[in-house]
Amino acid sequence: MIWFLLLALIVLVAVAPFVIERRRAPMDENARVDAPGDFAELSQGVTHYQWIGGVRGPVAVCVHGLVTPGFVWQPIAERLAGMGYRVLVYDLYGRGYSDRPEGDQDDAFFVQQLEDLVADQQVGDDVTMFGYSMGGVVAAAYAAKHPEQLRQLVLLAPAGFGGFPSGLYRTMGDLPYFGDWLARTVFPRKFRQGSRALSRNHPRLKEAAVAQSAQLKWRGFIPAVVSSLRNVLRDPRETEHRKLSRVDVPVLAIWATADDVIPLSGMGNLTQWNRIAVQTQVEGATHLMPLTHPDEVVAAFRDGRH
Repeated sequence: MIWFLLLALIVLVAVAPFVIERRRAPMDENARVDAPGDFAELSQGVTHYQWIGGVRGPVAVCVHGLVTPGFVWQPIAERLAGMGYRVLVYDLYGRGYSDRPEGDQDDAFFVQQLEDLVADQQVGDDVTMFGYSMGGVVAAAYAAKHPEQLRQLVLLAPAGFGGFPSGLYRTMGDLPYFGDWLARTVFPRKFRQGSRALSRNHPRLKEAAVAQSAQLKWRGFIPAVVSSLRNVLRDPRETEHRKLSRVDVPVLAIWATADDVIPLSGMGNLTQWNRIAVQTQVEGATHLMPLTHPDEVVAAFRDGRH
């Protein structure tokens, strides 16, 4: 009897997180009632997007990271709009108000979403593309595929240069079943802790911290994070960056000196892969640089833009 109860307990502990995930609220029309911006029916699902700025001017397209929806760009987008840019911000699939398509989420998957959105919004050439964290991988992959469309590629605390993922994120990505279980048990607690720390350390960003933590309410967010860890963030992206160097796409990389997620050693790899890339640092900034240091980021962009 004791062995049966023990076995039942083990099964319950193993299965319960997956049941909880299935019971989370879906991202559907009801969830999107109060969403800002607009929605586009694209080939892989519904994508939430916003235009910030006027109806004329050069276009900037912003790609967010692994766990941060498009709102992470709001402070920077407002400042770019003040410089005359029309800024397109959107939610990657699995995040924010966009759909949660099933299947592997690799860089080709996200590049397809971006291609669809750019076509849907009739965005022309001469685009300045920003990529933050994992968005740096997506933006670089897009730029390498469509170099003729870009005026400049701007990378903020970018992934794809080695050293990330590590720790819990590495385990979640590397171990097929145990990683999925950790993602549904340990990751939510760590994620909420990070949101609370953002609110505590930067009271003016409390609204963003609440929105960040709220991602855990929606079905499909955690599986999307795991899939991206396994299919987008596993390997460095040397091939794409060497191609960008060959086709002369101007690249500006802005790194955060106090980043505990993306190591500054990536600067050395980018230097090896792309000798013409321009690099700079924002002193004292953490990985949350787009939210906490938007003035410094925009100043670095202004100094290094093409």
